[in-house]
Amino acid sequence: MRRPPPRRLTASRLRRKARAAQRPQKGKLFWSCLALLLFILCGVLAYRLTHPAAALTGDAGQTEIPAYSGEDVIILNGGLPAFSESELTEACFVRFSPLDERGRTGAGMACLGTETLPTQPRGAIDASIRPSGWRTARYDDLIEDGFLYNRCHVIGYLLCGDSATAENLFTGTRHLNRELMLPYEKQVAECIAETGMHVLYRVTPRYRGHDALACGIEMEACSVEDRGRELCFHVFLYNVQPGIVIDYATGESRRE
Repeated sequence: MRRPPPRRLTASRLRRKARAAQRPQKGKLFWSCLALLLFILCGVLAYRLTHPAAALTGDAGQTEIPAYSGEDVIILNGGLPAFSESELTEACFVRFSPLDERGRTGAGMACLGTETLPTQPRGAIDASIRPSGWRTARYDDLIEDGFLYNRCHVIGYLLCGDSATAENLFTGTRHLNRELMLPYEKQVAECIAETGMHVLYRVTPRYRGHDALACGIEMEACSVEDRGRELCFHVFLYNVQPGIVIDYATGESRRE
């Protein structure tokens, strides 16, 4: 029995064969692109979950501060600062509150950036400035340089270059100034220097009743351009010194 002659491969048949061969390739390309897109979306979602944007509530200074119980630092509001939406800005400023009727230092707020970082070493602080609660007290065997109190900056010099404004100075223990505040101030300075972003920053000395000496400070920071994904904290640091009992009404102190 004779086989039928092979069919001629016309131009139209060749085109149909080529299109049929391309269909599986197009299908593979579609699913590859879809898988890549899902991978990217999952990565973005994971980043946002681990780097949440700041929740802006605008209620600074309203959080109730518990009495000191041995923890030098506590986290407030889940670590999220209380800035309002209207306060978010990339325009640099530094603003201090006037002293209150009892001469106590108030909150300082700033939008910090490379423009505000100092370019010169800090000069000496005017020794004639005596913030509320100031006392000259020495404990040479308990404190590295002997003195209990420092003239602490509300907005640190390494962030804004201000060293001598009375409204920017409050009475704080050496422990508060060197061991507690400085690491947070360095976080802010490093964020600005390494990313070029701006940081909205607020420090609020907190007092109980008519006390002359702050019981501690509330510190808040939020990187502006990414709404807190690079830097975001809200903490309270207690104004304490190991081994020393402090009378916050007057600033007087004694050994434990």
